[in-house]
Amino acid sequence: MSYTGLALAGVVLAVVADLLIFRTRLLTRRVFWVSYAIIVSFQLLTNGVLTGFGIVRYSGAEIIGDSSPTQGPPPFIGDGRLVFAPVEDLLFGFALVVLTLVLWVFLGRRGLQRTPYSGPPRRWFPGAAAAEPAAGDAGATPGRTGNG
Repeated sequence: MSYTGLALAGVVLAVVADLLIFRTRLLTRRVFWVSYAIIVSFQLLTNGVLTGFGIVRYSGAEIIGDSSPTQGPPPFIGDGRLVFAPVEDLLFGFALVVLTLVLWVFLGRRGLQRTPYSGPPRRWFPGAAAAEPAAGDAGATPGRTGNG
């Protein structure tokens, strides 16, 4: 499968995961799109540097547009590129951000570590004794240290 096909499959998987599987519906929220605009600007900056200076090169058979030129930078805009990088990179980045946030929201709703704590884990494995409070933490919950 080509880079383009994989990128499109990633976007479809991310959208299906958000709307149908985990039902977090992040893509329907304005705050997601505002946040994503910030993220994509830094993605374009990073991709532009990496591909503009020839650190990362692409085969024309795998992307929309031509191969990375052997002499000089690729086009800034056009020929399937945006800020030197192939548009497929934006698709992969979108899928990565969406899937990460979908899992974050989904696991947060399920109560995964609802109340975070600092210090060593309370138990390393089932049946182990709980950690003792640190010196000076009189009345502290085992496994919790400090005021935070």
